[in-house]
Amino acid sequence: MVLKTFGWSFAVTAIGLVAAVLIDGWTAFGIVLILSILEISLSFDNAVVNAGILKKMSPFWQKIFLTVGVLIAVFGMRLVFPVVIVAITASLNPIDAVDLALNDADRYQQLVTDAHPAIAAFGGMFLLMIFLDFIFEDRDIKWLGWIERPLAKLGKVDMLSVCIALIVLLLSALYFASNAHQHGGIHVDKAETVLLSGVGGLITYLIVGGLSSFFENRLEEEEEREHEAEEEARREGKPVSAVALAGKAAFFMFLYLEVLDASFSFDGVIGAFAVTNDIILMALGLGIGAMYVRSLTVYLVRQGTLDDYVYLEHGAHYAIGALAAILLVTIRFEINEFITGLTGVVLIAWSFWSSVRRNNKLAAEEGKGESSDDKAEVTSGV
Repeated sequence: MVLKTFGWSFAVTAIGLVAAVLIDGWTAFGIVLILSILEISLSFDNAVVNAGILKKMSPFWQKIFLTVGVLIAVFGMRLVFPVVIVAITASLNPIDAVDLALNDADRYQQLVTDAHPAIAAFGGMFLLMIFLDFIFEDRDIKWLGWIERPLAKLGKVDMLSVCIALIVLLLSALYFASNAHQHGGIHVDKAETVLLSGVGGLITYLIVGGLSSFFENRLEEEEEREHEAEEEARREGKPVSAVALAGKAAFFMFLYLEVLDASFSFDGVIGAFAVTNDIILMALGLGIGAMYVRSLTVYLVRQGTLDDYVYLEHGAHYAIGALAAILLVTIRFEINEFITGLTGVVLIAWSFWSSVRRNNKLAAEEGKGESSDDKAEVTSGV
């Protein structure tokens, strides 16, 4: 099971590390290895959230997520995205941006750093909406009940998450963006940039998330009608055609996963510049990390881990909320990537530990129940 799920990740790791040695010796090997670990630590919560969505998809679309999705994640977000950001913010054509990335690493890093407020605002707002929609939903299973119960009641107010997100964006633009951190330690006013990028992140979430929910609901309705049609056809001996809408639903869920992955990758791409300016080594290291995140997502789905450890999804969403806050704060202040990664790991580890305690408690209660039943049987037999 492990080899089947992580086989491609092991292969890409071997190829990436060998390529690093061929490019610049053992120093490059160490850089790529560090970047891989950095990406995995920063994106573990991404894997947990992805698994919650991916388990609703068919094995075919899970395979698409591991193949086409990986190409988008590795080449799109870890290699092309930084170049596109530089091209847009520096008003360069794509060819000049690629040339800059390959031949002037210091200038390239400067331009990406200067574009950080826009990146952080877009990603921060997208992730914040995911967190808010999660905590405002009334769920049967609650992890931190003293927080989640009152928030679930507040969640009955229409558009509350959007209103809170816009307030957070406005405060970020007024406080953080008015004195945004830039390359070389200087600070400039980026309020307008942050507002526009943040609104863009919010709109992206509403469009992609809305389409995903719409087609998922349509799929459930069609599946129910299909089941009724199958029952009728079985009685009459007629064949029933498959539901074509499943492809649309799966496609938009896949699209949602890719945008979600893109938002998670922002901090990893920016943080990678603390390790190296070399765009090739960066793509190798972050690409290896992205492969493991993909494989871990599928592993969680196939093992049913989210069903066994019911608080894991809660912990991952709290980690998303923390990451959103960190991204917005980094518009003005520098925060070490170690703190970013550790925050997510601690929250997920805490939720895992809480899940284990819950499972042990339920098992103990079932054991007591069985013992009481056995005792009652013996008593009645006497």
